[in-house]
Amino acid sequence: MSEKVSLLYVDDESINLKLFELNFKSKFRVVTALSGVEGLEILNSDPSISVVISDMRMPKMDGLEFIAKAKQTFPHIVYYILTGFDITDEINEALSTNLIDKYFRKPFNFREIEGAIASALD
Repeated sequence: MSEKVSLLYVDDESINLKLFELNFKSKFRVVTALSGVEGLEILNSDPSISVVISDMRMPKMDGLEFIAKAKQTFPHIVYYILTGFDITDEINEALSTNLIDKYFRKPFNFREIEGAIASALD
C-alpha cells in the first residue's frame, strides 16, 4: 500500500483523539473531529476519507446518529463505532442493518482495529 488510507476518528474527548492519532499515524492518514457535526464537515471537504471510526457517547449527536447521517451522503465509506461500554441494543441493530461494519471496545486494541480496516478494504 503506497498511499496511506485516510481515516476519520470522531470523539468528543481531545485526549482520545491525540492517543488515537499517535498510535495510528504510522499506518494511516488520521483526521480527527471533536463532534459529529465537525465530522460531517470534514467528510464534505475531504473526499479521500475511506474509513470512519466514531465514539458512541458524545453530546448532541451520538456516534450512531453521526454515522447514519454520514452514510446517507457517503455510503462507500467503511464505518465503525467505538465504545467504552458493553454492546447495546442500538449497536446490535446498527450491526445487523449494516449501518456499521464492526464495533470496538475502549481502550482500543490497535491490532484489532488495524486488522478490521485491512480486511474491510481488501
